[in-house]
Amino acid sequence: QVQLVESGGGLVQPGGSLRLSCAVSGTIFSINTMGWYRQAPGKQRELVATITSGGVTNYGDSVKGRLTISRDNAKNAVYLQMNSLKPEDTAVYYCNAKIVGLGNYWGQGTQVTVSS
Repeated sequence: QVQLVESGGGLVQPGGSLRLSCAVSGTIFSINTMGWYRQAPGKQRELVATITSGGVTNYGDSVKGRLTISRDNAKNAVYLQMNSLKPEDTAVYYCNAKIVGLGNYWGQGTQVTVSS
């Protein structure tokens, strides 16, 4: 059974930093693209960032230059370093993994709140 487990969310002041982690557990062959998405109250889920198995990244326009995605293929893990956080970054952040032969999987979500 494949599971994506996220950690690292919380409350942070504007301008602060957080690091999210997501680990994929279960019997898998390999993972194509991994990524982070977020959903704020009353809004649709939106792209934050994705990264391919080869390390090619793609970012949503609102986070470019402030958030950095990375992954560790040996650990089946993806990370999101979030700097210069703004109140509008407040959302539930979801990890996503496209697993070879199995399909698209989501984590349960982790809350990030940016507030003074």
